[in-house]
Amino acid sequence: MTKRRQQEGTSMLPSNLHVPEDCRAVSDVLSRVGDKWTILVVGELGNGPKRFNEIRRALGSISQRMLTLTLRALERDGLVTRTVFPTIPPRVDYELTKLGRSLLEPVSGIGLWARQNRIAIQEARRRFDSTSGRAR
Repeated sequence: MTKRRQQEGTSMLPSNLHVPEDCRAVSDVLSRVGDKWTILVVGELGNGPKRFNEIRRALGSISQRMLTLTLRALERDGLVTRTVFPTIPPRVDYELTKLGRSLLEPVSGIGLWARQNRIAIQEARRRFDSTSGRAR
């Protein structure tokens, strides 16, 4: 067989899968979008613009400080816009940017996967923990 025929139907992988710059970039982005509060805030803002206290009430257990830090980080990363309206008292709305909206599908997919597989993962952990204790 020719080399071309041998490769039909297979995907070609790069010869160097570990590129340090790519790993750092992925790690940096995952540290932002992978934390609990970011996922929940992005999901809530996926329903449209919200005021700070609307987000806080919807999420329930988030502290004011943690919501502030999360929204600032999302704004810094270009995922959320903060609009201040010149009223008394000032009104501030938070909304996903185009980039932030593009995050909704992957975040929703991961959330769905986690909910669907939570029991299986818990069971696997239980099995592992029960056998790894005896093996050591």
